[in-house]
Amino acid sequence: MNPAVTGVTKLGDNEDMGFRLPDAPSDWGNDFFKLGTNFFTELRPTPLPAPYWVGLNTALAQDLGWWETPDHPTEEALALQVFTGNALLPGMQPLASVYSGHQFGVWAGQLGDGRAILLGTTASGQEIQLKGSGPTPYSRRADGRAVLRSSIREFLASEAMHALGVPTSRALCVTGSDTPVRRETLETAAVVTRVAPSFLRFGHFEHFAAQGPANDGGGWRNLERLLAFSLKAYFPECDATELPPAQQATQLLQAVTLRTARLLAHWQAVGFCHGVMNTDNMSLLGLTLDYGPFQFLDGFVPDHVCNHSDSHGRYAFDQQARVAHWNLYRLARALMPLLQDPDSAQTALTEFQPAFEAHYGRLMRAKLGWRQAHEGDGVLMQALLDLMAAEATDYPIFWRRLSRAVAQAPSPEPLNELRDLFLDRARFDAWWASYQQLAGQNRPDGALMLATNPKFVLRNHLAEQAIQKAQAKDFSGVAELLSVLQTPFDEHPEWTHLADFPPAWATSIQISCSS
Repeated sequence: MNPAVTGVTKLGDNEDMGFRLPDAPSDWGNDFFKLGTNFFTELRPTPLPAPYWVGLNTALAQDLGWWETPDHPTEEALALQVFTGNALLPGMQPLASVYSGHQFGVWAGQLGDGRAILLGTTASGQEIQLKGSGPTPYSRRADGRAVLRSSIREFLASEAMHALGVPTSRALCVTGSDTPVRRETLETAAVVTRVAPSFLRFGHFEHFAAQGPANDGGGWRNLERLLAFSLKAYFPECDATELPPAQQATQLLQAVTLRTARLLAHWQAVGFCHGVMNTDNMSLLGLTLDYGPFQFLDGFVPDHVCNHSDSHGRYAFDQQARVAHWNLYRLARALMPLLQDPDSAQTALTEFQPAFEAHYGRLMRAKLGWRQAHEGDGVLMQALLDLMAAEATDYPIFWRRLSRAVAQAPSPEPLNELRDLFLDRARFDAWWASYQQLAGQNRPDGALMLATNPKFVLRNHLAEQAIQKAQAKDFSGVAELLSVLQTPFDEHPEWTHLADFPPAWATSIQISCSS
């Protein structure tokens, strides 16, 4: 068990380590303030009574320089209040930003940070945001709260994705309160502290584009300001400072297209379903944002829909790349007042598919044990995916067993365990023979496969078990899962049960947009 979180009010039993929070106003910044009040509303989080710790990501706290051997008593009590929204550190300038977006393919108009408040930017350039910290002007009559269930899921999922090498926001901690929150049922409140270089979304650009060419300094003038700000702050690969807005917009669209293609390739390779790819959930930086109704695949079902609210399957697993491309078109349309030339936007967008295929091919070849392309590997991969789809083969278990079969060859036991995943043994044997033939010419790297195909992923039933414990004030399941998910390629023999097939009841778990 990770010693970082062992109880309700005590973070750990390591007396030599603890929080050491920044205590000077100069430790914080907030570049949003430079953009002006058209971009945000300044406000403090709404306090929650009697908060307690649910989970803490000490690895991220160390990355931020906030978890170390202290020269003074641990600041655990202060940290609990700050990351629940009950207190601010010197220099924090909390705000909620405004944006718009398309939801399920339909223009939804103004949205914004309905329950998220940005506390500020650290000296290292990381934005710290509280999700579930109370209502904002963009709450759309909602309570501005998050519930324990969804907060634990985001906390664990973002760290799992980070460990898998997938671009993502991260989560520092989850705090809880017994304050009731009404969703489908009565639940309790929680706050998750999210960390990312930026939480800018496609929807930020859509918002100002939709305002039209206002003459009062708003609308498209704000669109131009947001463009220049974004390029300078987050896209060092774009040397666009001295360029006119039209060329800046083209460079931004091209850069976002390439980052989004890479992100989607990672999602498809690891078997991750986002579940609600609205444009307001699409990161400008190509990060995984807003872990709502997500799921890591159990069985390989290409058209799997993980979001119970997605009745038409718009965000099915095998539609994610197509939807990402559609969302990029919406970003391009938002930039058109500055682009002026539709051809330049089209040229930038045409880079998505080849970039996606290149990144996806590289990731999938690594799963098969190859660091470079070989003639016939694409056909071999498609034949494998067709076979897995025909039998809904367990996705993470297959790849891990394949890795072991290669790494432990010529031992027959791992190969037999791999064959046991298939009812149609003859079809698998034919694929294996093709793989061996290609492998004979280009030997796969078993060590690469074991470092690419994780033993542990955050399956729905594992999250559900940790949530049920946490609802009874036992947070050991959260701590245990966090430890495993931070090192998902290690064997962890004491936790092998967390890599088993999902139980039958897991198919009854429903996840939706409600959180």
